[in-house]
Amino acid sequence: MAIFLRLAAGLFLMSQIGASSGQDQARIARGKYLMEGVVACGNCHVARAENGAPVFSRGLSGGMVFDHPPFKAYAANITPDPETGIGKWTDAQLGKAIREGIRPDGTIIGPPMPIEFYRRMSDADLAAIIAYLRVQPPVKNTVRKSEYNIPLPPGYGPAVKGVSAPSPKETITYGRYLADIGHCMECHTPRDEKGELVLTRLGAGGQVFKGPWGESVARNLTPHESGLKNWSKEEIAQAIRGTGKNGMHYKPPMAFDWYKNISGADMNALVAYLGSLKPQPFGGKE
Repeated sequence: MAIFLRLAAGLFLMSQIGASSGQDQARIARGKYLMEGVVACGNCHVARAENGAPVFSRGLSGGMVFDHPPFKAYAANITPDPETGIGKWTDAQLGKAIREGIRPDGTIIGPPMPIEFYRRMSDADLAAIIAYLRVQPPVKNTVRKSEYNIPLPPGYGPAVKGVSAPSPKETITYGRYLADIGHCMECHTPRDEKGELVLTRLGAGGQVFKGPWGESVARNLTPHESGLKNWSKEEIAQAIRGTGKNGMHYKPPMAFDWYKNISGADMNALVAYLGSLKPQPFGGKE
């Protein structure tokens, strides 16, 4: 009887380990889909060549420069390297940095990290992204400290917890969730003279981005005549993946190398959400 009980206990433990391993793999797979798709962290945290093209061989080792009048920021190394990356951070510390903008030492992460939108990320998707980051190859790369000519906030709000994603069956609501964690409106909403988003003009575009590619202007994503009113759903989806109506390939910094991996169902939800936005005239200079 004792032998039977020990055998049964062993089999139960093995089944639990197998189930746990399966859950871990599913979480990593979800993290991979998010990171290499709509969340597109690599669009900032992958190093860039002189022409602006991503250098994928260097992983998520950071270094991309964002040089704007209010700040000069450098994307962090988010590989598991213990000295120059996130290797010594706990999962809780990493989650707090991503969703609340607070590093383990208590300092605030400034722009262009889209904390306002990442605060809406579900607990499950946050855990999936952390699981994915943990299995990336560590890359030793010391990144310079960002410089800010504007005061950073003491925080971005209360601690975030207990967030659930809406059901994909709620197409527009889920599309908004994807747009939030994909921080679409971080670039496609005008900013005021202080550099803050003008949320009453959500999606109106107009921000200017300069880089090795030259200059690109964020498009109006609302269903206005100056935006996407006369675009088909298929044309909008194609544009999100990097190709315009006339077959022209769009310039960076939009994350086309990542958005091309968004699933058909998620893309449909995104497009449906954009169609639900309040029509707004273009937010930049004509």
